[in-house]
Amino acid sequence: MADVSCAPRAELYPEIEPYSTGMLRLDGVHAMYWEQSGNPQGVPALFLHGGPGAGAAPGHRRFFDPAHYRIVIFDQRGAGRSTPLGELRDNTTPHLVADIERLRGHLGIERWLVFGGSWGSTLALAYGEAHPERCTGFILRGVFLCRRSEIEWFLYGLRNLFPEAWRVFAEAVPAAERGDLLAAYHRRLTDPDPAVHMTAARAWSTYEGACSTLLPSPETVAYFAGDVVSLGLARIEAHYFSHDIFLPENALLENIGRIRGLPCTIVQGRYDAVCPIVTADDLARAWPQADYIVVPDAGHSAWEPGICAALVKATEKFKTRR
Repeated sequence: MADVSCAPRAELYPEIEPYSTGMLRLDGVHAMYWEQSGNPQGVPALFLHGGPGAGAAPGHRRFFDPAHYRIVIFDQRGAGRSTPLGELRDNTTPHLVADIERLRGHLGIERWLVFGGSWGSTLALAYGEAHPERCTGFILRGVFLCRRSEIEWFLYGLRNLFPEAWRVFAEAVPAAERGDLLAAYHRRLTDPDPAVHMTAARAWSTYEGACSTLLPSPETVAYFAGDVVSLGLARIEAHYFSHDIFLPENALLENIGRIRGLPCTIVQGRYDAVCPIVTADDLARAWPQADYIVVPDAGHSAWEPGICAALVKATEKFKTRR
């Protein structure tokens, strides 16, 4: 297996196609889409998408050098190409952690680099703290610890920065219900009538998309408005937020000692409104051994130029780690 080193790289790698894909049956309800791309003999790297419920996209393969890495990507329960889309039964953080372990065993991988952004950073920490012996290190972007204060910020605090987008989000439910937007949306997102749940899903998802970039990005909002992304993202986010992500409050920070000895790079946009920098700062203070990179001209999206560059540089740096 070649160990390729090169000068620091800022741009994404070219588009590639998977060399293998599959559907892994998880239980009587869920089946999980997975794929592998890059070098079959390369260093295993696991990509964890955001949301929860957003699903992965072909562009996510492009953060990794395909000559060096064996790139593993999957859609979490209820998301993307996994089935059933938007399914909430048996869909919790411990289920997702167990799914990662099942996939690792299915693919015959001993240890892997774990890369996650936004909710993906949450899941990466939860998985790493449960199975530190299976991780070679972490790349975390737009850190989200899912504490109650962070959920409240998403539901109400964002109006301080994006009042127009928040007003559309809030006014999608009757005035009498806006004191508890999470409950109001959860009721609609779990309504069996597509006219009800899809309307709520698009309102929730486009709100998140509109707040995700430093500068306005119609392309980002359009992506978030798509049927598959919006239903998976909105319904599953509301489900997880309503249950405090099925973990004790602040559990991820309190258990950071389980993985503190592993290498980590944290990449955070200075003006990330969806997952404000205070959360990444809390993680960096709890994990002083981690490389903490603040991108000065970026928001939340992984596709902003400064974030992209920092993430590719992080995967390049991990090539030389032992």
